[in-house]
Amino acid sequence: MRGSLHRCFGLGLAAALLALSGAASAHRVVRHHGAGAPHLRSAYVLVVDQDTGKVLYAKNPETVSSIASITKLMTAMVTLDKHLPLDETLEFTRDDRTSEGWGRSPLHPGVHITRGQALHLALMSSENHAANLLGRTYPGGLRAFVAAMNAKARSLGMAHASFADSIGLNPGNRASPEDLVRMVKAAYQYGLIRRYSVSSGYDFRIGRRSFHFHSTDRLVYNHRWHLDLQKTGYISVAGHCLVLSTDIHGRRVLMVLLDSAGKYSRFADAQRVRNWLETRHYARTRTPAAGRGQPSA
Repeated sequence: MRGSLHRCFGLGLAAALLALSGAASAHRVVRHHGAGAPHLRSAYVLVVDQDTGKVLYAKNPETVSSIASITKLMTAMVTLDKHLPLDETLEFTRDDRTSEGWGRSPLHPGVHITRGQALHLALMSSENHAANLLGRTYPGGLRAFVAAMNAKARSLGMAHASFADSIGLNPGNRASPEDLVRMVKAAYQYGLIRRYSVSSGYDFRIGRRSFHFHSTDRLVYNHRWHLDLQKTGYISVAGHCLVLSTDIHGRRVLMVLLDSAGKYSRFADAQRVRNWLETRHYARTRTPAAGRGQPSA
């Protein structure tokens, strides 16, 4: 009996130690980058050469976290894949009210907007009501739209990604930096997504009033950045997020920066990575970037 107790105690202790070891490894910061790499305030990072796939900087690239409005890139792809008419007029209803309410948005029940305008506002201004409208008016409604998002993720090989809404307010929209590299590469192939996502502003008329929508990405206004695609995101559980594709000395670079410590630190992190790449990796490389993908819509 005593021997059995000792064996049980030993097995229990071993299991506990194994669990602790697993927990410790789960929280271990995994990095992969060259000498002199900058210290970034984003928790999960992956930077790759978009054309060669070479990893330039990584920090916890396999960790899955909520991605907030980065979700809207998938929303845009699913919308365009269905080849729905972009000039079709849609009407906002009470069903487009998000968990944050209507806020200061001029998009409220009774307002009409085309599908193309909704796509533009969702990508440029991260307009939540516009993104919900795209999902709600999809054939089969929001449930079918979310199913299409998850099917698209699987087709892209986004092994750890899951989507729960078309907006990004649901914390169930989750992915790893590795998943998002795949998603951004796919989104890059849509000319309309590239164009709308890097647009700096858009004037929209509702009745007799004109409203100006602007980009949520401050890098769009910086002439030193040549952005081809971008998307920002934020909810409390996800932190401040940013994905982008840009040209650095003739090379296309894709950055994924998730759960950044402050509102502006994601942009500062992107600048730190850019400065490092310009001095370390691409200082002597000025090969013209390869041609962009063809628009799908």
